[in-house]
Amino acid sequence: MRDTLVLNASFEPLSTVTLNRAVVLVLQDKAVVEQAHPELRMRGAAVDIPAPRVIRLCRYVRVPLRRQAPWSRRGVLVRDRHRCAYCGRRATTVDHVIPRSHGGQDTWLNTVASCAEDNHRKADRTPQEAGMPLLREPFEPTPADAMLFALGADDRAALPDWLAREAA
Repeated sequence: MRDTLVLNASFEPLSTVTLNRAVVLVLQDKAVVEQAHPELRMRGAAVDIPAPRVIRLCRYVRVPLRRQAPWSRRGVLVRDRHRCAYCGRRATTVDHVIPRSHGGQDTWLNTVASCAEDNHRKADRTPQEAGMPLLREPFEPTPADAMLFALGADDRAALPDWLAREAA
């Protein structure tokens, strides 16, 4: 599970990493802890540090400009917070608003999270044809939003105010 946000030296979100990888970066003096989990500590024979929630790299890493977050099934589920776009229950599948058989593509604006029942009920039709209106319209997250969505709703609430505002 990737639960630690990595910031560039300029405080811009870069990626998420596992807790173990974040600890290694801190111990190698490649990153500093900007925010730690309140109750968790990482202990070893000669080490006792707070478990990092947000780390910042010590050196600036130049990354190519990304205008779009890459589409993925997991990304759609995370964007929609695992809630069905048709009924609001727990979603486990991804549904194409315009079915692939009708020319629909795997894009952020054409896919929504869906429960298996509604995905099966909608079948090979558009939401209008099936009489199943969307509870919320799909949207395309920015690359930074996609990273923050991946942290989960509970973790985002615990982020520093200046970073949580960027995700809103």
